[in-house]
Amino acid sequence: MGIRVAVESIPGWFVAGIRQLLAAIIMGTILMFRKELKWIDWKNLKYQIVFSTLMLIGANGLTTVAEENVTSSLASLISACAPILVFLGSLAVGLQKFSFRAMTGILICFCGIIFIFWDGLKDLANPSYRNGIILMFCAISGWASGTIFTKKMNIQSGNISLNLFYQFAFAGIVQIILAFIFSDDYNFGNWTLKSISAMVYLAVFGSVTAFFAFHYALTKITPIQVSILAYINTIIAIFLGWLLLDEEISAKFIIAACLIICGVFITNYKSKSERRLA
Repeated sequence: MGIRVAVESIPGWFVAGIRQLLAAIIMGTILMFRKELKWIDWKNLKYQIVFSTLMLIGANGLTTVAEENVTSSLASLISACAPILVFLGSLAVGLQKFSFRAMTGILICFCGIIFIFWDGLKDLANPSYRNGIILMFCAISGWASGTIFTKKMNIQSGNISLNLFYQFAFAGIVQIILAFIFSDDYNFGNWTLKSISAMVYLAVFGSVTAFFAFHYALTKITPIQVSILAYINTIIAIFLGWLLLDEEISAKFIIAACLIICGVFITNYKSKSERRLA
């Protein structure tokens, strides 16, 4: 929802770029205070650039640009499909075994996607809306690719905060360049305090705080439980979009949300015995 507010008066690439640069400054300040800010070797830097390109520039950046033309509720719901792409990609590269339960989950999720566009196929004739949808699916593809790359390479995280600093810095610089190239109107005088505040909020809570919360959660609860929290976030985003931004939520949209969340959960769920064998 914060993205939707930010792009009301600020072009999407500027929102994404400034957000990541602010996050890099915050992270760099923390590292300097802890005396941990240092150069990483070239090999590690290449990995951070790949992660940053797929996850921050691709997934986050394209989502931000897409929300110029689609609602935050729809963007959040499409983003919830990303774990399905992770599963399918993992099957393709041999990281995941096929199961009928997972296939059932995928089919349920696909039914949810059909419900999203049941009454909105005519809207795809609108170039802006259509481009927004395409960007959203490109965004979740980037997120899935980054996740699969991480699993496939099995790279040790090392100093996570330091790695994140380089990822944020690289993404911010690239996205600012893209902003000046692709933004038709970036008159800074038109940027409202509301949008600027949302952008700062995204940097502090959407990037830095969310990162620490995610990794802290992984030390306390299982990855499955963390993924369930992500589904809850989708529901919250849809509710806040309706409550604060007056976004229309139809009965079909609610059904679609239920189907997609259930489908993703079924696909990724593992019993205790399966987790012991993994």
